[in-house]
Parts: sequence; structure tokens; C-alpha cells
Amino acid sequence: MSIDIQKVRSDFPILNQRVYQKPLVYLDNGATTQKPKVVIDEVAKIYSQENANIHRGVHYLSEQLTQKYEDARKVVQEFIHAAHGHEVVFTSGTTESINTIAYSFGEKYIHEGDEIIISTLEHHANIVPWQMLCERKNASLKVIPVNDKGELLLDEYEKLIASKTKIVAVNHVSNALGTINDVKKIIDIAHQKDIPVLIDGAQSIQHGKVDVQELDCDFYAFSGHKIYGPNGIGVLYGKEKWLNELPPFMTGGEMIKNVTFEKTTFNELPFKFEAGTPNYVGAIGLAKAIEYIQGIGLENIESYEKELLEYATQKLSAVDGLKIIGTSAKKISVISFILKNIHHYDAGMVIDKMGVAVRTGHHCAEPVMHRFNIEGTIRASFAFYNTKEEVDRLCEALMTVKQMFG
Repeated sequence: MSIDIQKVRSDFPILNQRVYQKPLVYLDNGATTQKPKVVIDEVAKIYSQENANIHRGVHYLSEQLTQKYEDARKVVQEFIHAAHGHEVVFTSGTTESINTIAYSFGEKYIHEGDEIIISTLEHHANIVPWQMLCERKNASLKVIPVNDKGELLLDEYEKLIASKTKIVAVNHVSNALGTINDVKKIIDIAHQKDIPVLIDGAQSIQHGKVDVQELDCDFYAFSGHKIYGPNGIGVLYGKEKWLNELPPFMTGGEMIKNVTFEKTTFNELPFKFEAGTPNYVGAIGLAKAIEYIQGIGLENIESYEKELLEYATQKLSAVDGLKIIGTSAKKISVISFILKNIHHYDAGMVIDKMGVAVRTGHHCAEPVMHRFNIEGTIRASFAFYNTKEEVDRLCEALMTVKQMFG
């Protein structure tokens, strides 16, 4: 089976519009993906016909929506191949998921003199929580370096691991460069020393199969809006062992079993980590998005996006004065580049007026930019609804940029 691109594009209402009198070319999927009509319709249906607070009511609407919410958890569990449904915690997104572990794990297990390992390729959301933890606990942050292709130096990673290493937190895929990291090897190396590993899956979950049991990661985080689902919903997967041991990150309603003024006991998993009214609409919408891409087929998506990446790499490499930043042999469909003597922001403004949406700047990954001695890049990130014709439109826009800036 191959992707019927015209059918797919018709599923996404936002793609069928014009900006600046030109057909929209949306190449900012690394920042957020567009939503298929089935997701939009599901969200609208909940608010218009089914809305009620979940888990607490005995009335019809509450019971019906509670079931749909827990069914959504089951969809996520099966999608990432978790062993148990209660290992799936709904959060507001990758950022909250990472902060939950940085706080909960950190408060219990990190002490003065301990070390935490991250990598040069991390998004700020997988840097700052660990930095703040290190400041609170007087611990140290160690960083895996990268080579000129944007690949992690795993030999150096092995050297960083020491008796004081307490956790490793790395991304599955670099949002700034598209590099696919060998997280399985990273996890295996850490586990040889009984060190847990958190994987930031924000940029990987939408591009191919993720099996948390096969990876053997201890924690995995991702966001709904990156995988064609609603904003404000995310997932924290954690092995049952860890989630049982860790204290909750947020407290309030739902995450408690009993409350007295003398003592509070916490709820069972996963509710211990879902304080307050959860984003049940987002969770159900996320499940609908997952079912949608499963209908297309993850293998089909991966194959088509690889073909699109190869075509775009070839076309962009032919543009005089263009340099691609991040040339790993293993990449998802992201190309980050600079134009000689033209600031990325200036270029992005002109590209936008040509009807093409790209991202410019440091992509919340300033250490990556420092490593390559640049201020920022232009990033084109592709999804399975993009086409080779849209790549050509990007190249035409770049020609206009070059003409304008001489």
C-alpha cells in the first residue's frame, strides 16, 4: 500500500487555502502538525454533545466520557507497545512530561555531587528542567558531544558515565537537525550500570514505530500536537516500577486516595500523576489522531517521508550558497540550512510572502547552534501530506530570496 496523497491532503482542511494569494505550503511540521478532519470533528462532538467532567460523576455523560478517556489511554498503550495501560500518564505535552520526571525523580534520587547526562542535541525542554534540578541539589550536568554531521559521539557518552550518574535524558530525534539518535544503544549502555533513561520522543513519535518495551526505556515523552492531535495534551510513559516509586509532581484532586489534615495518601497509577481535571478532550482527540495515522500505516508514512527527504535534500543541495546543517546518515524528514550572507530571519520573511511556511531561528536548541557556530537556521520539516511540488515551491522561494539579497 502507498499513500494516496490527494486523499490525504483532502483530510486536512487547513491545507486547502491560499496565503498572500498563493496556495499554502506548510513546512513547519516540526513545530506543530496540522489536524485531520476526523480529529477536529471528534473534538467538536465532545464539546457539543458529550461534555462532562470524568471519573467523578455517576450520571450518563460523565460515565460515557470517562470510558472514552480510558479507551484513549488503551489506544496510546497499544500504539507505543507499553506493557500496561497504567504506565501511560496523560500530561499537557512533552515539556510537562519531562518536568514531571525531573522533579519527581530528582527529589527522591538526586543528591549533592550526583551527575545527570543529556546531549548537545537537546531541546531546551530537556535541558532547563535538569539544570534547575542540578542547581537545587548541587548536582552536575554532563553533556554528550556531537560530530560535524550532528551525530552523537557515543564513545564519549560511555566515558561520561560514572558511579555518580543517576539518570540519562536524551531525545530520540533532534528537532533542530533531524538526526535520529541510536537511543537503543544509549539505553543499553546506561542499563549496564543500572541507570534509568528518559527519551524525549516529541520529534520521533509521528515518523515511525515506537516500541517502548523493545527500546527498554524507563520513560518516554511526547506531545499530541506533533502527531496530528490536539494541542495541550501529551503522554508520559513510565515503567510501572518507576511510577510506583516516584512521588507525584503535582497535587490536588483526582491524584489522592484519602485526605485528612494529618495525612494524605495517593491514588493508584496512573491517577497519581494526573492531578486535577484532565484534558479529556485532548486525550480522546489524540487517540483519534493515532487511529487516523494507523489507518494510513506507519510503514507507509515512514517510506513516503524518506522519499520526500531524499528529494528535498537533492533539490536544496543544488541551491548555490545553501549549506545544510545536520547531515547524519539517519534522519527524519527535516532539513535545517543556512544561506550564505543572508540572515535566516530575513530569508524566512521573504519565503513566507511566497506562501511557504518554514521555521527560522535557533529552534529552542541554542546549544546546537553554538556547536555549529551559527545564530540559527531555516528549517523545513515535512509530513506525509507534503509533496515534491511543495519542495519545488520552497526552492523557487529561495531563488527569490537570493535575488532580493543579491
